[in-house]
Amino acid sequence: MNAALPKDDRDTLAGRLTRTLILWVGGVWMLCVLAVVWYVDREINHNFDNELVEVSHRMFDMALQEFGKMQHSGTTPDTPVIAPKQLFSEDAVMYQVVDIHEHVLLRSAEAPDGAFDVPLAPGFANNQTWRIYTVRHPTLGLYFQVADPLDERRSALNRTLFGLIIPLGAVLPLLALVLRKVARNELRVLQQLAGEIEKRSGSDLRPITLPGLPRELRSVGDHVNSLLERLSHSLDVERALAANAAHELRTPLAAARLRLQTALEHDLRRNDVQAALDALQLLSHRAEKLLQLSRAESAASLARAPVDLVQLAGAVAQDFWNDPQISERLALKVPDDAAPIASGDVDALAIALRNLVENALRYGGNGRVVIEVMAPCTLAVRDFGAGVSAEQLATLQQRHVRHSSDRAGYGLGLSIVGTIVEKLGARLELASPPPGAAHGFEARIVLRPA
Repeated sequence: MNAALPKDDRDTLAGRLTRTLILWVGGVWMLCVLAVVWYVDREINHNFDNELVEVSHRMFDMALQEFGKMQHSGTTPDTPVIAPKQLFSEDAVMYQVVDIHEHVLLRSAEAPDGAFDVPLAPGFANNQTWRIYTVRHPTLGLYFQVADPLDERRSALNRTLFGLIIPLGAVLPLLALVLRKVARNELRVLQQLAGEIEKRSGSDLRPITLPGLPRELRSVGDHVNSLLERLSHSLDVERALAANAAHELRTPLAAARLRLQTALEHDLRRNDVQAALDALQLLSHRAEKLLQLSRAESAASLARAPVDLVQLAGAVAQDFWNDPQISERLALKVPDDAAPIASGDVDALAIALRNLVENALRYGGNGRVVIEVMAPCTLAVRDFGAGVSAEQLATLQQRHVRHSSDRAGYGLGLSIVGTIVEKLGARLELASPPPGAAHGFEARIVLRPA
């Protein structure tokens, strides 16, 4: 069967599918042939047996009439009477009449010797070459036997068998070609899917769109598109980190290099060295923010666990209270009743809250900054500085947006907060001034209850 397939197709999916289909179709066909042969053999024997019964019943009376004539003439021969040859000798009926003592009284001229070599009993019996049917006269002690050659039955069965097997052998090569064509046509969409996947690279991560995919391949296509989307997101995060690093670190690096160069030219003056240290500290702060932003935007999923917001706010506030210059400015306000429990990632929420506090301390001037935990699940950070205009408020979550020309912008810190909040399925609400205040700025993280 493999000969029907080209050599280059035998290791392909279409070739394997074709071979499998041919084997199964051929096997099922062969089982059907055997079942048909069994049924035809049964029907052929049944029909031939019915003919023997019918012939014996018709010819018994004729044979008795011939035997009666012989008795009426007063002759009782010692040897069997041989009946005259039948008109159509090729279709002659082999028969004989036997008495109860197994003496043959009458025999057809065409019956060979030994054809009726079976026990004398009503019904069917077989010897090596003949099938004999024996019937007894209802009133006389006589038996009538009819013989039918088994070769005719075998010949009829063989003709039926060859009539079914020969078409199978002739059709299988044609069936192999048809199945190969059908398999290749049906699997062409799989080749197209493989071709589209092969085209994708780091510079081309577009989703795969192949209309008409079957359900199984549609699932594969959806999973591939999901993988491409995650890869694209990861590359976007990598590119964004590179772009943010180039943007945010350029100025501190240049300032540190300029200050150190100036200090060297002026015998390392203390003011220049301090300015270089300040620039390096700003560089470290920017690098930390970039790493936070990269972590927030990465494909790593954030945890969904119960978070005690009072405990979280207290831990963040304590980090700032360790600085004597900040401890007097920062206040923490918590509800009097049970602490709100939110669903989220405690580390990510700590990073977000810390960024909001840093922004408030930086842009609130020398005024007071309040961290407040509110029911049901809200973290708020407000300052009472100059605040921002409505136009500035709309752009604060964009990266690299500066609130003033001489300070680092709100944009990077709020972008980190916004990304974390989005990943947690929460909301970031900004207001300037805060509700009930004449001026200032407030940022709220509204979380889902645990």
